[in-house]
Amino acid sequence: MDADTSNPISRRTMIGGVGVGIGLAAATGIAGPALAQEPAQGSNASLQDPTTKYPRPPFPGQSQPWPGLASKMDPRPDHGETSYKGSGRLTGRKALITGGDSGMGRAAAIAYAREGADVAINYLPAEEPDAQEVIALIRQAGRKGIALPGDIRDEAFCNKLVADAVDQLGGLDIVVNNAGRQQANASIMDISTEQFDWTMKTNIYAPFWIIKAALPHLKPGATLIGTTSEQAYDPSADLYDYAQTKAAVMNYTKSLAKQLGPKGIRVNAVAPGPIWTPLQVSGGATQEKLKQFGGKTPLGRAGQPAELASIYVQLAADDASYANGQVYGAAGGSGQP
Repeated sequence: MDADTSNPISRRTMIGGVGVGIGLAAATGIAGPALAQEPAQGSNASLQDPTTKYPRPPFPGQSQPWPGLASKMDPRPDHGETSYKGSGRLTGRKALITGGDSGMGRAAAIAYAREGADVAINYLPAEEPDAQEVIALIRQAGRKGIALPGDIRDEAFCNKLVADAVDQLGGLDIVVNNAGRQQANASIMDISTEQFDWTMKTNIYAPFWIIKAALPHLKPGATLIGTTSEQAYDPSADLYDYAQTKAAVMNYTKSLAKQLGPKGIRVNAVAPGPIWTPLQVSGGATQEKLKQFGGKTPLGRAGQPAELASIYVQLAADDASYANGQVYGAAGGSGQP
């Protein structure tokens, strides 16, 4: 099902791409981003209406086994594959991103590479097809792209992940803890101890282990960036376990910023609202919620990962040197902060 007819941008337009976008799509199999409709005569061609920039609900019902693939979503998310243009803001930097195969992690990886950084991404082995697309895009940007698959619920793997990233990148100065598990459950009674532990290990333990392993390698000027959520401030009834982990991310961001600030290491986080990612189609939302996903925001639609890429860049860049302990929101007008 296409986005509703009130949206003047068809899905055909959304995934078409132009110019270099067409070449990139042909080379990687990745569709281009949404494009603005032809501006009316005399209008400002640089302006784009955010309410119609991307598809609006209703979305087609769809389901994938956890962890899900962006490449199988309908419509396919835009991570900035053909739209993000770099300007050298992160030249020479070395970044490790968990959950770098899709969602905000993928958008950050693409943007970082086009800003001049070498990038290592972590992901689950089941996400290999999406991850290989990201690695190809990083390398097309002329940067080093390192694939480091594995399950971050294991402390030994987290230690090895950081060690391998440092070894293969030749150092480390940006760490983005983005990977997360989200499963909707109508009642706390429906969440088993095993499921609760899975969410906690992925969302809370893994960043703890990764940050501890990374700190000995980080010098003044390095940055740690977490992905929290509007759920940290306004939790949904059916995301009991996920929401509390995102509150914890917000909290440790502020705590670590105070601890590491004197060492010259900044710690910040991004708090997305409803963003169109595989989390939603692999158990993170009910089918009823999925079909209307993002429709209740003031912009009337879900966000796309590409719309957060510049935030991850800004928090990593040297010109944001006074941003420490901050949580940057992007929720289409709803949520906090």
